[in-house]
Amino acid sequence: MPDIKELLPFLIPLIIAEIILLVVTLRHILTHNSYKRGNRVLWVIITIIGMEFIGPMLYFLLGKEDA
Repeated sequence: MPDIKELLPFLIPLIIAEIILLVVTLRHILTHNSYKRGNRVLWVIITIIGMEFIGPMLYFLLGKEDA
């Protein structure tokens, strides 16, 4: 089994990308009023619970209203 130090070069950029995606998604949800499906509370819950890329990706694919 690999040591955690061996995985750090892969994990650090992944964690940074995950946090940036979460912040961008939450900012977008909280600053917009219209969504394709669901409402603001639903998308905040989905985004926070599915924090590991899945929640934010679901929002941008299914919930974000087209411009």
